[in-house]
Amino acid sequence: MSKEVKIVQKAPYKISVEKGKKYSWCSCGYSDKQPFCDGKHKKLAPEYKSVKWVADENKDVYFCGCKHAKSGSVFCDGSHSKL
Repeated sequence: MSKEVKIVQKAPYKISVEKGKKYSWCSCGYSDKQPFCDGKHKKLAPEYKSVKWVADENKDVYFCGCKHAKSGSVFCDGSHSKL
């Protein structure tokens, strides 16, 4: 039986990202370093993996906080409003 995704917050995380830097977004919700992965999925939810993303420019982005964005996106798409 698959472990449920933990809804961390029903709002996005606004993060200022740096061009060329790799980010590892937490897809399970169990990380203590939200919205980023700290490896807790390996023990608590091994069916989930971090999602790697590289910033193409310096900018503010909105990482998903509810872990329910469609198509496994790391970015908020408003799905939290339906939870």
